[in-house]
Amino acid sequence: MIRPDIDVPHEQEWELWHNSFSLCSKKVRVCLAELGISYASREIQLVETGWYENISPRFLAINPAGTVPVLVHRGHPVYESHDQIVYASDQVGDAGVELLPRDPEVRQLVEHWMDRASLVGDPLEGRSQRAGHCVPGLTVPLFATTIAGTPVFEILKGFRRHPDRKRPALFLLLKALGLRRLPRVAPVIDLIRESRAGMAKHLDAVSAQLEASGGPWIAGPRFTLADVSWMVLLDRLVEADWQRCFWGEGQRPRVADWWERLQGRPSFRVAVEDVRTAGIREGIAALAAEKSSNAALREALEG
Repeated sequence: MIRPDIDVPHEQEWELWHNSFSLCSKKVRVCLAELGISYASREIQLVETGWYENISPRFLAINPAGTVPVLVHRGHPVYESHDQIVYASDQVGDAGVELLPRDPEVRQLVEHWMDRASLVGDPLEGRSQRAGHCVPGLTVPLFATTIAGTPVFEILKGFRRHPDRKRPALFLLLKALGLRRLPRVAPVIDLIRESRAGMAKHLDAVSAQLEASGGPWIAGPRFTLADVSWMVLLDRLVEADWQRCFWGEGQRPRVADWWERLQGRPSFRVAVEDVRTAGIREGIAALAAEKSSNAALREALEG
């Protein structure tokens, strides 16, 4: 949770070091919006959004792991997004209780679905254990378009300073191949297929939960941190052009209806839509266009 032993320079009570595209950053921004917490925004670029600012000395002084987001409260950081949204909810009274109920049974339910949506540890290990672990594999085609405008020398910086060398290696491969040649790399296609199958199972499970709860939310009539966590996950699936595969054409109608409701939350607009950059929008459009015109690519990705 919060690290009272670490002091971070700060100007406001709440500050968020985050990235516009980062899934975990989106989750925390949505939570803060739902809680009505105002904060100082400290945006940090990732290589997929232009350059490796997250491994700069400036940011490594904030988080030596080089990951975003970092939530800072009164100068003390909270490092993991799951911990960040729980911590923030515990600080603000009634609004926090609404998002994270105190009733033990309801809270256990909410925490279960939060955990299932989370991306914890190395996503390439235990790939389908959580829905969050399926997201990186399903985002690979989008990474292939967003990385197109990033200079090679910027990607190479990751081999020198990034804590996880697999990430710059993947982005260098995607930069060299481009989207069209992605199906030639069998391990990448295998990762996407495994992630797709895993996500389908998780979406079946959340669809069953929506039916069991009676809706309109995971815990029934209450919008909670479970919905916050899944909101940004579904948004990433839409960004990476998977919605037709997972809940289009009459598939999983409860998920489709839930997604419509999630998009109607003011927090979705201010913390997700309004923050989406022109570069990411261009990458999204390029992926959708290539899949539309290239049947072989679409079949390789979607099966």
